[in-house]
Amino acid sequence: MGAPFATWWNVGPGRGVPPVAPRWQGGGVTTASPVTLDDVLRAREVLDDLLHLTPVEGSEAFSEIAGHPLMLKCEHLQRTGSFKVRGALVRLARLSDEERRRGVVAASAGNHAQGVAWAARRLGIDAVVHMPADAAIPKVEATRSYGARVVLGGDRVEDALARATAEAEAEGRTFIHPYDHVDVVAGQGTVGLEILEQVPDVGTILVPTGGGGLVAGIAAAVPAHVRVVAVQAERAAAYPASLASGVPTTVATGRTMADGIAVARPGDVPFGVLAAHGAQALTVSEDDLSRAVLSLAERAKQVVEPAGAAGIAAVIAHRGETLDGLAEPGRKVVVVLSGGNVDPIVLRKVFRHGMAAAGRYLHLRCNLSDRPGSLVGLLEAIAQVHADVVTIGHVRTGAGLGVDETAVDVEVVTKGSRHSTEVLEHVRESGYDAVVR
Repeated sequence: MGAPFATWWNVGPGRGVPPVAPRWQGGGVTTASPVTLDDVLRAREVLDDLLHLTPVEGSEAFSEIAGHPLMLKCEHLQRTGSFKVRGALVRLARLSDEERRRGVVAASAGNHAQGVAWAARRLGIDAVVHMPADAAIPKVEATRSYGARVVLGGDRVEDALARATAEAEAEGRTFIHPYDHVDVVAGQGTVGLEILEQVPDVGTILVPTGGGGLVAGIAAAVPAHVRVVAVQAERAAAYPASLASGVPTTVATGRTMADGIAVARPGDVPFGVLAAHGAQALTVSEDDLSRAVLSLAERAKQVVEPAGAAGIAAVIAHRGETLDGLAEPGRKVVVVLSGGNVDPIVLRKVFRHGMAAAGRYLHLRCNLSDRPGSLVGLLEAIAQVHADVVTIGHVRTGAGLGVDETAVDVEVVTKGSRHSTEVLEHVRESGYDAVVR
């Protein structure tokens, strides 16, 4: 099961069909929703045939877990590997001739960077993209391959944003925000239009959420009876506090494998849309995210980055509980897989983390007598319960070790939680002081 049952946050006038444009209360002023269905429809005209119509795939495995018919909107198969190119293309296409001449600048950990770079090349616009110093190498190289000049520096996306806005002011470039602009939100909303056409009986849409551009665009695009749910990593979840307070709120964030949705404050434009439409939000843990990435690869044959798998993480974490109060009988749940740009090294770590969270990966440490044959006995004990040893490491000096002892770390793949318990018990019964690491 993951973390305790997610906290739900609701705001706005509900999802009944409004007689006029939706309105929201923010900063003491009531305003209309910043992005409407008409905005999204016009954005689709801009995109035309430039991008892929990403597929929607059914999944018996995840439908069974959810307790409702469930479909996967495979936006990780979009050009550049994520939905971000939609908003970037709409934003850049609407620049004036003078703005195009001066060029654009953006900041991103990866997906927005690639979207801006691809769109800029398509439209013949010079682009500079600021990225954190530790940005994933595949994302950096992909951004460069699309023709943008990449500037690395700083530890956080916020550092890159500060440098990008400073360059925009100094050089007259147009800053392309990753989520807080009406054109960007409208562009992302075209995902919602496609879902309506591909799954006419959709009732609930689960959307990975950082700043909120994608989930807000979808909320603006779909009719009032379709419930839109923002899913955030619990270590970087700004929307619960923001929706509870009624205004965009900055929260402290921790390190999360879902770096693509690690945003400390919702965008004003996305928050306005979500508040107007009465959207809901929930959070998922790191274990939930890693299990989702692993499950998508194993059960749906889809390679998705942790941020892009947040919707499935919610389904796996709470199974039918999460959707019981949302999904209407006879209507489908659609989970957006928002991105697939993941570093292979990171993917390996996430898979291992996911296997551990699912009880299928066991890391044991045993103190052995440092003499020939000691390790053989331990490995035989593990083999007797049909577990698969994948790595072995030795620690010959350290606290608690005698001069004639060595600590052995053994990483074992098992068939699940029960098998892991069986392995541990058998190793201990065989005379080894095994400790789970």
